[in-house]
Amino acid sequence: MLTPAQQDQYQTQGFIVLPGFKRADEVAALRARALAIVDAFDAGRHHSVFSTQDQARRSSDEVFMASAEGIECFFEEEAFDAQGRLRQHQRLSINKIGHAMHDLDPVFEAFSHGPALAELATDLGLQQVQLWQSMYIFKQPAIGGEVKWHQDASFLDTTPTSVTGFWFALEDATRDNGCLWVQPGGHRSPLRERFERVPEAQGGGTRMLALDTTPWPDARAPGTDAVPVEVAAGALVAFHGLLPHWSAPNRSAQSRHAYTLHATDGRAHYAAHNWLQRGRLPLRGFD
Repeated sequence: MLTPAQQDQYQTQGFIVLPGFKRADEVAALRARALAIVDAFDAGRHHSVFSTQDQARRSSDEVFMASAEGIECFFEEEAFDAQGRLRQHQRLSINKIGHAMHDLDPVFEAFSHGPALAELATDLGLQQVQLWQSMYIFKQPAIGGEVKWHQDASFLDTTPTSVTGFWFALEDATRDNGCLWVQPGGHRSPLRERFERVPEAQGGGTRMLALDTTPWPDARAPGTDAVPVEVAAGALVAFHGLLPHWSAPNRSAQSRHAYTLHATDGRAHYAAHNWLQRGRLPLRGFD
């Protein structure tokens, strides 16, 4: 799958871009299925909002926690007016779907598995792949929210660090509609924070624990070492769990649909304090 030069690039920069990893028909099928899930979602059942700007509010959401072994829709922060009504069609109001579609939905399951992904994971150093979560991200036109600078290892903590992100572009991702930005080589920096469950003896819930004061990059600053990852639909971006990455709000008229999978290596210890835990659903790899 990866050439020696590509493997070296991944080790040096912390990410790799693979254009055309998924065919157009595979991309179209996943998009159609995601919209079908949104259309079937009863917005009156809950108004759970997904935001990386307020981790405490997100973590206290029982719907979010239960989604570790389910399929749930989460709204954009700006989806509702002052009276709590949707400002636009439901299809244009959802921030993401998460977090177990790869295990529970046949279309997502087919997209999320296969020999190509299994071979790629091996080339990236994952010997015993465990797929923990899937997210379909809409990055809606005009109201698509910012995803603040973060490292995926903050949310899926293993010893040693093994979480790896697989980010699929389902539409062209550009600076205009909120493409990914990364800090090449930043995966060699320390873990800055950890999102963890709080023991019941300490009140329960979750918290974001500060670990290191290393500053985040600033994509808007002159001379920044952050770079945009502009890719066409069908591309796959794979990145190390310590790689800092970010995406700006989408204020354009074009959405930026993407699908992500996060995997760890079963040889590493998966922390009991991680928010995402499995009980009834067994873990699978890419095979």
